[in-house]
Amino acid sequence: MREWWERARALGAANPLVVDIGIALLVQGAMTMPFVVPRAAGAPPATWGAYGLSTLTVLPLVWRRRAPVAMLFAVLATNALYRFTLDGPGQPLPYTGLVVVYTIAALSSARKRLVTGGVLLVAVPVGVWLNTRSARELTFSLFVFAAAYVFGRLTDARQRANRVEAERAAARERARIAREMHDILSHAVSLMVVQAEAGPVAVRAAPERAEAAFDAISAAGRDAMTQLRRMLGVLREGENEDEGGGAAPRGPQPGLAELPELLERVRGSGLDVAYGTAGVVRPLPGAVAATVFRVVQEALTNTVRHADARSVTVRLIYGDGDLCVRVTDDGRGPRSGSGGGGHGLVGIRERAVAHGGSAVIGRGADGRGFEVSVRLPLPAAEEMAR
Repeated sequence: MREWWERARALGAANPLVVDIGIALLVQGAMTMPFVVPRAAGAPPATWGAYGLSTLTVLPLVWRRRAPVAMLFAVLATNALYRFTLDGPGQPLPYTGLVVVYTIAALSSARKRLVTGGVLLVAVPVGVWLNTRSARELTFSLFVFAAAYVFGRLTDARQRANRVEAERAAARERARIAREMHDILSHAVSLMVVQAEAGPVAVRAAPERAEAAFDAISAAGRDAMTQLRRMLGVLREGENEDEGGGAAPRGPQPGLAELPELLERVRGSGLDVAYGTAGVVRPLPGAVAATVFRVVQEALTNTVRHADARSVTVRLIYGDGDLCVRVTDDGRGPRSGSGGGGHGLVGIRERAVAHGGSAVIGRGADGRGFEVSVRLPLPAAEEMAR
């Protein structure tokens, strides 16, 4: 049932006119009931002419989205024509009027809603005076029209909230993609620049080292291209599915399995990289593993570009309820007044917060170098083993 409901909503969103025709048919069905049930003696006759005129009062609902205020006056005119000409069977509820008021409340501007309110304050008492002239009918009519207006405003509020949430989701996705692109390109370009700067010296002093430098440059470029293709595949997936072409091929996000290759590429730049773990090592959820990889990648990129370090240590410390990712170098440490606010370091903080964790970035524990420490909450070891 839920699947059918979602399909119906998608069809309605793509074809609003179909929805409006369906609403008009439902209203026509409800207004048909007094014409087919047995009638009391002395009641107005249920003639074909009266039924045809009742259909004419429903017809404007098909254009309810295009011109709701014009539809209001059309409905009032056709109902007056029905009342003063044939005067066929009455209706238990003012169906067409309720649909009109709901539509204007949900779709129209404040000025049009104000006009509608003024028209109804005149039309409803006049209609009651022409019908029963009873306070009970007047109270009931005002109540149902007010309810239709409130439901329309609630619908408008819900739609606005949905649009705001969709815009926020799109902004979050754009920020995520920007972080990924920054991490990939910044890491690859930093390694390539370091190797390219060392290349001319190595060519003169040690040709074999120059060849290794050029190999490292090409490896960093190939890895960046692979990750960018993977990301672009994710971006194209929705477009291809909309066009009926199937999902674009894509691989998984990098995780802990790709860490050794990342560390090896950084070692190729001449930096001494040490890697170790503490605690009980266990599998990580895919999203957390990808975050760990990106945190280490950006921290190492920061070391290569800015730290002027000789060595760096990467440690993964597994606790019972969290994982601490710590990257420490022996470089010159943070610049005075920098505050660790580069785009890459901001991205590290955002990744940590996105998983409910935290990040501490600054001078190393012994007062030397630079340290990135990220804590990510994890399920307990017993839960991961289940």
